[in-house]
Amino acid sequence: MRIHPKLICCFLPVVFLCGCKKSGSTQETPTTKPSASTNAVPATTAPAASAPAAATGSAEAAASVETTAKMAAAEWALKQDEIKKDPNGQWAIQATASSTYNDAQGTAGWSANQATGAPNVDKYGDDGNAWTSKTPDGGIEWLDLKYPKPVHATEVRVRESCGSGAVIKIEVYDEQGGARAVWQGNDPTTELNYLMVKFPKTTFKTDRVKVTLATNVVAGWNEIDAVQLVGTDQ
Repeated sequence: MRIHPKLICCFLPVVFLCGCKKSGSTQETPTTKPSASTNAVPATTAPAASAPAAATGSAEAAASVETTAKMAAAEWALKQDEIKKDPNGQWAIQATASSTYNDAQGTAGWSANQATGAPNVDKYGDDGNAWTSKTPDGGIEWLDLKYPKPVHATEVRVRESCGSGAVIKIEVYDEQGGARAVWQGNDPTTELNYLMVKFPKTTFKTDRVKVTLATNVVAGWNEIDAVQLVGTDQ
C-alpha cells in the first residue's frame, strides 16, 4: 500500500530558528514588542507640531501588535487543548529509544518514558519532562512508542519541546510487526509545537509508532514531550 501523507504544523505566534542548549542560558522571549520609538520620525526632520500625532500613531501601532499577539496566543492555547481532548487520540504508555541523556532509565529525567502520557512541558527549552538522546547533533536517533489499544490510524502528532525541527520520519507498525512509513521529509516545526502528520486511514490496526530524528539537522538538544496516535476502531 502506498500512502500519501499530508503534513501540517501548528505554529506559535512568532517563530525563531535556534538550537536548544542544556546550559542555564536564558531563552529568548517568544514575542518581542517593538518600542514606541520604532516608527517615530527623527526630531531633526519632523516639525514640533507633529510630535503628538506621531506619538499617538506609535502608541496605536504598539497596541495593535499587542492585541494581535494576544489573539494568536489564545488561538494557540485553544488548539493545544483541543488536541489533548481529542476523543480519537491516545497517548503512549510505554517507550524505548536509541539512547537517552545520561543513560536515563525508568522515569528519570530525559528517559524514553518521559515521552509517554499527555504533554507536560509548558515552555520551549531543555526540560527533564521530555525525552532526548544521549548526545546532541550525533545524527540518527529514534523513539519507539506503544499505545493502549490498536486503531486504524489517521494521524500522528509529535509534540516537540526543544530543538524542534529534527524529525525526519514517522512509522506505524501493522499486526505482524512490520513497519509502515506514513511520512518522511523536512520537519517545519519550531518552538513548542506539534508536528502533525495526517495520512489515509490504515487498512490495518496499529498500537505502535516510531519517530526518527536526525539530530544534526537542528543544533543542540532535540527533545520530544509527547506523541499522540489518532485513529478509530473501524
